[in-house]
Amino acid sequence: MVESAFGEDVDRLIEELFRAVEERGCTISTAESLTGGQLAAAIAAAPQAGRWFRGGIVAYHPEVKYDLLEAPRGPVVTPETAAAMARSAVELLGGEYSVALTGVGGPEPSEGHPPGTVYLASYGGAAEPTISLHRFGGRPVEVMEQTIKAALNELIARIRE
Repeated sequence: MVESAFGEDVDRLIEELFRAVEERGCTISTAESLTGGQLAAAIAAAPQAGRWFRGGIVAYHPEVKYDLLEAPRGPVVTPETAAAMARSAVELLGGEYSVALTGVGGPEPSEGHPPGTVYLASYGGAAEPTISLHRFGGRPVEVMEQTIKAALNELIARIRE
């Protein structure tokens, strides 16, 4: 049984991710911003994560997104930034699949976006990144938890494509 810091819903998704990775025999990596490493921490709680989780990059500051993850200069709460982060996570960490996220956790707006605005990108399997826009509600910690759930769901779907 997985026990992450985010509770039963995230734990179930981590178990499902583990099954998808085992079925496919693949490796994964992450790049995250507003969740500050919490997505990677949740994944690291999975069974045998040391075999298939290559690691995660926490790119909280825009310059890290630009310089390390090759995001286009300018606003960072964009689909283009999420896609660049997902591609770079695969290239830099060597995972076959990745999920990346950038957004506004709150409580204040940023870059003209309200709190809870999140772009997620999943990548891998020889296809272009799949990008989705989410608008989550609640306090910053609730936005973070909803973002982690959505990221795990998207990664699982990408692996099972």
